[in-house]
Amino acid sequence: MNWLITGVSSGLGRAIAEAALARGDKVAGTVRRQTDLDAFEARAPARALGYLADMTDEAAVRAAVDRAEADLGGIDVLVGNAGYGLVGAVEESSLAEIRRQFEVNVFGPIAAIQAVLPYFRARRRGHVITITSVSGVATWAGTGVYCGSKHALEGVTRTLAEEVAELGIKVTNIEPGGLRTDYSGRSMVVTQARIDDYSGAARNAQRIMADHAGQEPGDPAKAARAILEVAGLEEPPLQLLLGADAMLYATRQLAAYQAEIGRWAKLTLSTGFDS
Repeated sequence: MNWLITGVSSGLGRAIAEAALARGDKVAGTVRRQTDLDAFEARAPARALGYLADMTDEAAVRAAVDRAEADLGGIDVLVGNAGYGLVGAVEESSLAEIRRQFEVNVFGPIAAIQAVLPYFRARRRGHVITITSVSGVATWAGTGVYCGSKHALEGVTRTLAEEVAELGIKVTNIEPGGLRTDYSGRSMVVTQARIDDYSGAARNAQRIMADHAGQEPGDPAKAARAILEVAGLEEPPLQLLLGADAMLYATRQLAAYQAEIGRWAKLTLSTGFDS
């Protein structure tokens, strides 16, 4: 199987790449630094192929997809993994910080998907796997913009799944909970603005992630193996939660939503024309 994974220098992206290479697959991966590219290719010469691409650079992302398609002899699976977290209350988030969050977490993955789809359509097969988050289903005070980016990506890719199913193309959103990676380190950015009124609930996310850094419940190696399993299925899931915490937060959010629908059903149904 031939993979293209965005963001293979660390975290879940690296774990997926390592698992795929360990079983003999070919993996193309994007990184942002030459040192990371050299380290990645050294893992499996001739089977690990690195490309320099910043997810905010659409031309570079599309070029990486085209080169990977040629170098691999065809991409079977695209994994949109590259991303980061912005932590801070919504009011504290500057528009520049919000725009960058969406550039990396939403527009970058979409650019990669759009670039690979012509190849998938021509072959009438291919699998788009996007690493969103349980934050694409649930919300957490203090991470509103990050949650917004993941909700947006979920909306786009779930709709994409409806559009490409008849073309033989599969789509899966992976929704992990906390993984023991460096997400709470170099993959997390704190808003520059700080407003004292948000020292309560909006600060809990940052405090909890800092306190639990290195002790997250999710094993990235096991998460990677689960993703490899999904990639080989004839009928993979559209959405896959990873981790007990992800299941807890998602089911709690969905239960609350269902309960609210029922509580306000009378008002909801009152807005139609009288028959």
